[in-house]
Amino acid sequence: MQKETIYILAIESSCDDTSAAVLQNKKVLSNITATQQIHEEYGGVVPELASRAHQQNIVPVVHQALNKANIDKKLISAIAFTRGPGLMGSLLVGTSFAKSLALGLNVPLIEVNHMQAHILAHFIEGQGDGSPEFPFLAMTISGGHTQIVLVKDYFDMEILGETLDDAVGEAFDKSAKILGLPYPGGPLIDKYAKNGNPKAFPFPKPKVEGLNFSFSGLKTSILYFIQRETAKNPDFIEENLADICASIQSTIVGILMDKLKKAVKQTGIKRIAIGGGVSANSEIRNSLKAGERKWGWKTYIPKFEYCTDNAAMIGIVGYLKYEQNAFTDQAVSAKARYVLDDKG
Repeated sequence: MQKETIYILAIESSCDDTSAAVLQNKKVLSNITATQQIHEEYGGVVPELASRAHQQNIVPVVHQALNKANIDKKLISAIAFTRGPGLMGSLLVGTSFAKSLALGLNVPLIEVNHMQAHILAHFIEGQGDGSPEFPFLAMTISGGHTQIVLVKDYFDMEILGETLDDAVGEAFDKSAKILGLPYPGGPLIDKYAKNGNPKAFPFPKPKVEGLNFSFSGLKTSILYFIQRETAKNPDFIEENLADICASIQSTIVGILMDKLKKAVKQTGIKRIAIGGGVSANSEIRNSLKAGERKWGWKTYIPKFEYCTDNAAMIGIVGYLKYEQNAFTDQAVSAKARYVLDDKG
């Protein structure tokens, strides 16, 4: 018996990227993202400016997604959208648009947890590593989140550890800011680190019990180190940029890997899946692949386009929820703090 063809229109607007995608079952037909450049001059995302830009971008982005997918909006089976977590103003734009369009097209509405979507992006069709078998460990690493999650099923997840302060993406960006690098600085640290010595400047790793993380202390130690060295030599950063970046990156990645090793030992699960914008970092990817050789892990790394915030990952959750008739009603509202729990 042939499986029913489901078309999901997905909308993602949790932070500063406006994204829309169309999925045919688990296959991505289009995944369009408008990135907001305006935040670069402020050194970080300005929530009010982000929500205004979403209002400008959302109609053309959805239009482009439908055009690229080459389907009429009347064929859409349901609309999936990011309910949270994220910036309230940004979420409101996507939520309101999704509710209005679902009402206009008379199709069901599906709410999606952004963090769950990063994990379930691994189930989008056509990825090189394939999809992990349950149960597996997911490490979600982004500008706003750092978590290790035990994934028992699509909608049965348990947080084993998370950051107590800064997220790993913040640690990269704030360290870059200390070095005078433009926002977003994380990719630049990765770029310069490739030519540096990761052991040049040892930074202390925070001692945090269990599987939780902390990055604020590391950021402070980097700040004091740079202040001390530039007082002695004003050209210190310029002369040692590659080594500083390599040392910072090595320390941050070391913290992540130490916790991951601990989680594998604790659970006995050797299937590791990563997600979130920071999973695009080359050193994290290399360390995970090294883990396969050293400790017998099987690692799953999504395509680059599904690492950063994007609507395709919202769409795959939408499709999986559609199969379970897990719809939401028009009374739904955006939720800035939306905890990833075992109910999804």
